[in-house]
Amino acid sequence: MPPSSGKLPEVLSTQPVPSETASQPLETPFADAASPFRRTEAPLPVFAGPPPSAPLPPATQSSWVTYRSQINFGFAMLAYLMVLVGTITLIQANSDAEWRYYIAALPAVPALFALVVFVRALTRLDDLEARIQLLAFGSSLGATALLTFGYGFFEGVGLPHLPPAFVLPAMAILWGLATAFFTWRYKWRYRR
Repeated sequence: MPPSSGKLPEVLSTQPVPSETASQPLETPFADAASPFRRTEAPLPVFAGPPPSAPLPPATQSSWVTYRSQINFGFAMLAYLMVLVGTITLIQANSDAEWRYYIAALPAVPALFALVVFVRALTRLDDLEARIQLLAFGSSLGATALLTFGYGFFEGVGLPHLPPAFVLPAMAILWGLATAFFTWRYKWRYRR
């Protein structure tokens, strides 16, 4: 029933009163970028200034980072030589001992460390350096095989016997020479 005054009762709402801005479209940050009617301009270039008058100094690394493999290999070889001298002295002083065979195998321990350092250094090489080392190692292996095999024929006609202990140093020397040769060859071929 309506009240006697003839007016309807006021109803209170929990909704906010709409403002005038609510009827306008929302401006999003990317609304202009998608509009085909708005002309866009390229951003202005940033001026970085003139180039430096003197060249920047090259980046330097510590000697340990640069020569880590060589230093570790040198320490392993030093340990090998120290253990080798100690075992030779100990075996010569006790030539009749039963444990001399175990002592004779002790230099293999630092040699194993040298091998691990060497293989780790090979795995860090880039493609060209790895190719040079592969060519050098293959060449030194083949040349050592030819030299020792050929010398075996000369032993048959009277030359002195070549101890097997000379094979590894000969291979290392030939490997060093082959590495120098193949490095020079790549530098000469691709010089600028």
